[in-house]
Amino acid sequence: MLDNTQVERLEAEAVNSAKVRQPMYAARKKIFPKRASGGFRRFKWIVMAITLGIYYLTPWLRWDRGPFAPDQAVLLDVANRRFYFFFIEIWPQEFYYVAGLLVMAGVGLFLITSTVGRAWCGYTCPQTVWVDLFLVVERTIEGDRNARMKLDAGPWTSRKLVLRLSKHAIWLVIGALTGGAWIFYFADAPTLLGELFAGTAAPVAYITVAVLTATTYTFGGLMREQVCTYMCPWPRIQAAMLDESSLTVTYNDWRGEPRSRHAKKVLAAGQPVGDCVDCNACVAVCPMGIDIRDGQQLECITCALCIDACDGVMDKLGRERGLISYATLSDYNANMMLATAGGSSSVNPSLVRTDDGLFSDRVAHFHIRKIFRPRTYVYMAMWSLIGLGLLYSLMTRDRLEVNVLHDRNPQFVTLSDGSIRNGYTVKLLNMIPEPRTIVVTMQGLHGAEMSVVGGDIPAGRSFAVPVEPDRLKMLKVFVRQPADQIQGTARTFTFRVEDKASFESDEYTATFNAPETAR
Repeated sequence: MLDNTQVERLEAEAVNSAKVRQPMYAARKKIFPKRASGGFRRFKWIVMAITLGIYYLTPWLRWDRGPFAPDQAVLLDVANRRFYFFFIEIWPQEFYYVAGLLVMAGVGLFLITSTVGRAWCGYTCPQTVWVDLFLVVERTIEGDRNARMKLDAGPWTSRKLVLRLSKHAIWLVIGALTGGAWIFYFADAPTLLGELFAGTAAPVAYITVAVLTATTYTFGGLMREQVCTYMCPWPRIQAAMLDESSLTVTYNDWRGEPRSRHAKKVLAAGQPVGDCVDCNACVAVCPMGIDIRDGQQLECITCALCIDACDGVMDKLGRERGLISYATLSDYNANMMLATAGGSSSVNPSLVRTDDGLFSDRVAHFHIRKIFRPRTYVYMAMWSLIGLGLLYSLMTRDRLEVNVLHDRNPQFVTLSDGSIRNGYTVKLLNMIPEPRTIVVTMQGLHGAEMSVVGGDIPAGRSFAVPVEPDRLKMLKVFVRQPADQIQGTARTFTFRVEDKASFESDEYTATFNAPETAR
C-alpha cells in the first residue's frame, strides 16, 4: 500500500481549467492522452472492435435473394433506387421506413442521454471511435504520453521525421479504408474493388474516397477534441436531456476535498483532508484534456477513462474506489449536504465516514432502479411503439402496387361510332425479385372495355401481363364506353390488379370523363 507522496504526480493541466480558461478563439493546446487501463477502457476496446467490424465488414456479407436480385446483404442501389437490408427491400416510395428508423435513433439518443449521459459520445460516436483508433497508431509508433510530449517538444531529427511520416501515412491509409468501405455500400463490393484498382470505377467513387479520406484524417488525426467542442451540436443540446436522476461522470468532492499529497501532515495538524492526492491522473488520460474535478463541462464526453485512472490510484493507496464515478445529481447533492453539515461548513470528508473509516450508512449510493423513472418509461414507450409500428407495417405491406395516371390532354375522345374513349397510363409495380403474371381487371363502368396499346392483347374487361422482377411496368391503356351507356360527365371505376399465385392485389380508383352532350 502506497503513501500519498509515493503516487506519481503527472504534470498535466486541463486545457480549460477554471484558473487558466482561455477565450473561445484561443490557439489550440495539444493534448497527449495517457493510455488508461481498467473496466471502462476494456469496454471501449470492445465497442471499438464491434463498431469498426460492422462498418468495414458489412458490405462483404452475402445474402441470396435469387437470380434476379443482388446478393449483397446491405446495399444502397442508387441506380435502381432500391435499398436492400438482408431480407428487407425498400423502394423509394417506402422511404418512410428510413424516416421511422431515424426517428427511433433520435428517441433512442434521448433515452440514453437522459439515463446515462453522453454514453453515445463516449463510446459509439464515429468521431470517438476513429480518434481511439488513431491514438492506438500514435501510441504504437511514438510511445505513451511522456514520450510523445518529449518528441513533440524536441528538435526535428531523422528519427522524429520517420516517426511522424509513419504515423501520418498509417492515418491516411485508415482514412482511405474508411472512404473505401463507405462506397462499397452503394455497389457490389467485390466488383467495385476490382474497378477501383483497375482505374475503371466511376469518378464519383474516387471523389468520395478522397473526400472521406481527407475528413477522416483531419477530424480523427488533426482536430480530435475540437470536433466535439466546437463542431458538434450535441454538447449544447444534452443539458436539456439531463435531470437530477441522470448518470454522469462525477468527481465526488464530498469525499475528495480538500485534496492533499501530504495527508499525514495535514491530519496531524488537525485539519480535514480528502481522498484526492492531486496526482492529475484523471487529467492525463482525458482525450478532451479537461479536469473532471472542475465539475460538469461541455467538453466532457463521459468516456469514463478518468474513472479507470482514479480507481487505479485508489487501489494503490488502499482506499475505496469511486472518487470519480458515475453518479446522479440527486445523490451528489445529498452527499454534499452530509459532508458540509447541511451546508453550514466547507467540505469535511470525516462527516461522511464512521470512526472506523468506513462510509456512513447515510451516504447515498447509486442503484440501477434509480434510472427507471417516468421519463425513462416515456422514452422507452415511444421508442418501442415506433419500432413495433414499423415492424407491423413491414410484415403486412403489399409487394404489388398499381398507379394510374389519366391523360391530361385530351381528357376524352369521341370515336366515329359515338363511343367515348379515355386514355390512362397504368403503372404496375412488382416489388419482389421474381417474375410475375399480373391480371388487370376493370370494375364498374358498365359496358366499357379496355385495350392495351402496342400489344396483341384483345380488348376486354380483363387481361394478363408479365412483369419482370423488381421492376415497374408501364402500360398505355384505352378505356372505351358506348355512347348509350354513358351516364354523366365524370364517372369513377376501379383498376384492380392481382397476382393469382400469391393472392396479392391492389386497386386504384380512376375517373372516366365524357362530354356534356353524351348524356
